[in-house]
Amino acid sequence: MLEELLQYDKNLFLLLNHLGTTNWDAFWLFITNKLSSIPLYLVLAFLFYKSYGLKKTLILLVVVALMITVTDQVANLFKYGFKRLRPCHDEEIGHLVRLVKKSCGGQYGYFSAHASNSFAIALFLGSLLKEKFKFIGYLLLFWAFLVAYSRIYIGVHFPLDVLTGGVIGFIFSWLFIKLYIFATQKISL
Repeated sequence: MLEELLQYDKNLFLLLNHLGTTNWDAFWLFITNKLSSIPLYLVLAFLFYKSYGLKKTLILLVVVALMITVTDQVANLFKYGFKRLRPCHDEEIGHLVRLVKKSCGGQYGYFSAHASNSFAIALFLGSLLKEKFKFIGYLLLFWAFLVAYSRIYIGVHFPLDVLTGGVIGFIFSWLFIKLYIFATQKISL
């Protein structure tokens, strides 16, 4: 059963990965680059600051930094625990992968830290800002989906890597929303 699921995952990866064209490569490389999200993060921090003030924004920044650190480290534990090869390192399909980046990345890819981090941030900030900015959650989820799909497009993650990353991001966003609420109540803001 597991082998069959993994084979479907490989087939779906090849289908999605081969939808790419050189015309779109630069766009997806931009989306997948961690630095390209910095303007978005700055805008979100500014919106939060304008809505909730400096103290809550500082707490938010600390909690987000912790959340990203935790999701990254959990992704590393999974990668080295499960040792599922990235598509470009997989002997069965590696020669078929349309690798858009210059390098494939580390040997293992289960699960995608890009997907977990982007979904964690999207759901965390979308939940906290939804009262002031009605549609921001939807925009952030769209951004998270783009980041997650970019990992398949450029050839470094299977769909299950990305899906698992999204689920892990959702779980950690929920936990860190609770931590944020706890912290702001303890500090009496």
